Amino acid sequence: MRVVFFQQFYLESLGHASYLVGDERTGKALVFDPRRDVDVYLAAARAAGVRIAYAADSHGHNDYLSGLIELRGRAGAELWGSAVAELGYPHRALRDGEVVEVGDVGVEVWHTPGHTPEHISLVLYDRAVSADVPVAVLSGGSLLVGDVARPDLLGGADQVREAARALRETVDRLLTLPDHVLVYPTHVAGSLCGGRIGRRLSTTVGYERLTNPAIGRPVALGELPAVPPYWRRMRPRNLAGVAPLGVIPEPPALEVAEFDRRRLAGAHVLDTRAPEAFGGGHIPGALNVGLGPAFATWAGTVLPEAARVLLVLDRAGDLWEAVWQLLRIGYPPPQGWLAGGMAAWRISGRPVAFLPQITVEELYGRFDRGEADLLDVRQPAEWSGGHVPGAVHVTGAELAERMDEVPGSRPLAVICSSGYRSSVAASLLAHRGRTGVHNVTGGMAAWTAAGLPVVTPGAR
Repeated sequence: MRVVFFQQFYLESLGHASYLVGDERTGKALVFDPRRDVDVYLAAARAAGVRIAYAADSHGHNDYLSGLIELRGRAGAELWGSAVAELGYPHRALRDGEVVEVGDVGVEVWHTPGHTPEHISLVLYDRAVSADVPVAVLSGGSLLVGDVARPDLLGGADQVREAARALRETVDRLLTLPDHVLVYPTHVAGSLCGGRIGRRLSTTVGYERLTNPAIGRPVALGELPAVPPYWRRMRPRNLAGVAPLGVIPEPPALEVAEFDRRRLAGAHVLDTRAPEAFGGGHIPGALNVGLGPAFATWAGTVLPEAARVLLVLDRAGDLWEAVWQLLRIGYPPPQGWLAGGMAAWRISGRPVAFLPQITVEELYGRFDRGEADLLDVRQPAEWSGGHVPGAVHVTGAELAERMDEVPGSRPLAVICSSGYRSSVAASLLAHRGRTGVHNVTGGMAAWTAAGLPVVTPGAR
């Protein structure tokens, strides 16, 4: 794309992309849909010799906290927002069709509702090349790679139907752009804001018109992924204006005695090790969310709002990755982390709990003999694609609120696709006092690889 300056920032853990668009002649730049840790934008602008003069969100996000207020405070950026949004911070209200010139970069605002009512997309022009031919669109949460954004996050059934209708009109409008126009969405691979988002981080209008299976058909609401409970807290905070982070304290390394004292005083122990390590020995009552791309989503699923968190790490160098992933979804910095890890805990003589790991062959035998129940915590589309006959389905995102649906009379095995999410869910069940819980090693991938029975909807 021949604009003066353009850079995409991809955050795998949230399936999130954000953008820096700038003009070298005026030295001004715009950040679109910034995440909360804004140093990446400041560093990129510094390297390009531009300053961040403007910042905008496409909509009030449900899945993370915005960095708009941070950019206003640290870069002096003027904040933009949709003219139909009810925002709690000073901003320039942008109306549909309004054009803002940033040097040779023309920014045309389109009101593109559906994912949310106030949603905007930005159509970009490189005036040095053509005054009236667009080169790209920052589509936010509207047209995605191989998908469209979900319309079901706000309101009841009537509002969802209206949002779906608005989304169809939005996508039809975006498809009036020329085929060559590049599409840069905010929700990309890994985001739960779509059902089947493609792996590429950008596309073109023409390619989506030809290949996107979601265009021209109703959104299959029943197959959309369940969303974690922390999402309910993100949008109101973003619309009001997220409080600045200020100076973030360094979470201290805590000796075992102090760590245990805080644990017993009500702090939540978040064990960030792999499921196998957690299963082989962990602090009683700990929640297992392995540090990796899905960490933020599942931490926000099992931790209550404003939880006081104590971390168990594999490596001390993992600390700030865990801290930032928690900050991006609205949790305060952890109270500390266990110095010396689980080795230090073990040699202190304190109690150690275990999460038994069960193979699919062992599970098959026990399940077939009626000696165990099976809980499948995968997403609805995964369940519909094939599941173990007789399993109970409660998606992991909803488990905390649907505990009464979990079988309780026999030992319980928990399964997902690989063993990661099932370990999260099993640790939550144990945290809530359930005994006899097992994690299925390898999940449904191992089950199908072993040739064990699978049922799909409509099958005999």
